[in-house]
Amino acid sequence: MPQNNITPPLIEFKGSTLPVVTVSLRSLQLGELGEAANALFGDDPFFDGEAAVLDLSQAGAVSSAKWQFLKELFRAHGLNVMGVRGGSDELRQSARTAGLPTYAAVDRSARALPPADEERSGPAPTGAPAMAAAAPPPAPPAAKPEPTASTLASTKSATLFLTRPLRSGQQIYARGGDLVVLAAINSGAEVIADGHIHIYAPLHGRALAGASGDTEARIFSTRFDAQLVSIAGLYRTFDSGVPADLAGQTVQVRLTEKTGDSLGKLIVEPI
Repeated sequence: MPQNNITPPLIEFKGSTLPVVTVSLRSLQLGELGEAANALFGDDPFFDGEAAVLDLSQAGAVSSAKWQFLKELFRAHGLNVMGVRGGSDELRQSARTAGLPTYAAVDRSARALPPADEERSGPAPTGAPAMAAAAPPPAPPAAKPEPTASTLASTKSATLFLTRPLRSGQQIYARGGDLVVLAAINSGAEVIADGHIHIYAPLHGRALAGASGDTEARIFSTRFDAQLVSIAGLYRTFDSGVPADLAGQTVQVRLTEKTGDSLGKLIVEPI
């Protein structure tokens, strides 16, 4: 009896969701960007190999850049630059010549990575860090779903509510307000807010409050086991694990009062 041997196709298309970080740049000078990146991320890779798009809309009147060096700069911090968006026609053409395609600039900044059901209302901040990896990936506009009982985020105020666990590689940014988290933040995931962050669940990933420079912002966690915490750009990592007196405890993260030109000291303390 003849066998029915079917050769699988050499090329197949399958739907997938790829988390992409948008990095907004206000300068394309390598020296300035290198200093800003080191101050923001530290010496070790901050990201875990996520894809990134460079937003050039605030880069100023420049027509070209040293794209290969820029890619290497962000690769050193764990980001793989895959393209650009915004900026002048000449600048985008320069990027395309260097092998970086252009993506449409679609603002979906209050959505998680990959996009989920979160959405919020409230004013956008008037300022942002010189280099912020906070906006989600460009994507075609989708129809807005009808509100249901399972909607994840409240749109009644500037506070964003997250009720679904955040997996490794996912990120959510509460732009212009506070973030309230009611589910676990897994290792490799990241939550960011311009205001305070309240986490009523295990924190295993990264939490960054005061992202637009608010030194009064705080992070509260009922079960602390973070990889990194940050207030207004000042951060602390836990590469060797969280200290025993903080691990699994209810803690707050805050800055001490300013002393001269210093932002203060980052404090992680049980409450």
